[in-house]
Amino acid sequence: MITTPEQLVFELPHRTAMGLEDFLVSRSNEAAVDLVDRWPDWPIGAAVIAGAKGSGKTHLANVWLSRANGKAFEASAISRDTVPTVAASGAVLIEDIQRASDEAALFHLLNLVREQRLQILLTTDTAPGDLPITLPDFRSRLKALPLATIEPPDDALLRAVLVKLFADRQLTVEPQLVDYVLVRMERSMLAAERFVSAADRRALALQRRVTRAIAAATLDALGY
Repeated sequence: MITTPEQLVFELPHRTAMGLEDFLVSRSNEAAVDLVDRWPDWPIGAAVIAGAKGSGKTHLANVWLSRANGKAFEASAISRDTVPTVAASGAVLIEDIQRASDEAALFHLLNLVREQRLQILLTTDTAPGDLPITLPDFRSRLKALPLATIEPPDDALLRAVLVKLFADRQLTVEPQLVDYVLVRMERSMLAAERFVSAADRRALALQRRVTRAIAAATLDALGY
């Protein structure tokens, strides 16, 4: 039996479009898109986007960051000592507030939003009301902020995301292959990213395009 030799695969970076016009909108994420669209007409200069890892909240947050000409900080890096530097940025993206280590510092930062008319967007993988926050004033302030939640993706969005992820890697696949994958993979954006990345590597190794056989083998390897 003749087998196709596998070639060495070098993982090269691929450019992913990050503008709002490149963001795929469906019922699951339209509230978050609308939130970003309405800036700078936010009532109190602050808002929260909640969504699971890989849901698209980072994409939207970076769209806002570009529009606001702001700076991004990880919540875990915010402390009492860093608050003045963070506030001096004027427009601030605070990512992953579920990982915050200094609640008092973040509460102080939110107070400065009103006092200094700052603009701030916070992201979290858990709704603010469900976070294990111990500082009552901080919990209350977070829950009072405008919130947009990105829900789990529907079939239409997942299908479009798979096509886009392949296109980002300059790969063209048949609609039937996308439908084949859609009904078998885990129902999440992160799973779609993992599948496309793994399928691309497998196809490169075999020096073939992404076929149904490659898709099936990839799904099996990922445990779907």
